[in-house]
Amino acid sequence: MASSLDFHEMLRAAALSVTRPRLAVLGAVVAHPHADTESVIGAVREVLPKVSHQAVYDSLRALTAAGLLRRIQPSGSVARYESRIGDNHHHVVCRSCGAIADVDCAVGEAPCLTASEDHGYLIDEAEVVYWGLCPDCTTAHSS
Repeated sequence: MASSLDFHEMLRAAALSVTRPRLAVLGAVVAHPHADTESVIGAVREVLPKVSHQAVYDSLRALTAAGLLRRIQPSGSVARYESRIGDNHHHVVCRSCGAIADVDCAVGEAPCLTASEDHGYLIDEAEVVYWGLCPDCTTAHSS
């Protein structure tokens, strides 16, 4: 896990001011991958009890825009945030409870970044979402 010192360096490298809310948001998302905004706010308030919702929203927006966090929003779900960036990984989502897990790049016939038709676009990322039931929900449904 990245340290507070690493977070300082990450913010500076992204030309962002080092603020307590940004540091706390980075720490919260690293500790809780795929967290929704309300979960991030709760985690940040454990460190900064008086932080405003707006400060967390602003931090999430700035950190995402700077490429330090990734925002995902599976169909029918609220936005989630993760610190695993730059590797073009995908996600698997439970249809029952909404749990999300990382899945490394797709394998099989078509490479993960090869579109059947690129329509002239320079493609640099692919997003695949796998849907199914997580192990806990599979067990619950079979009982």
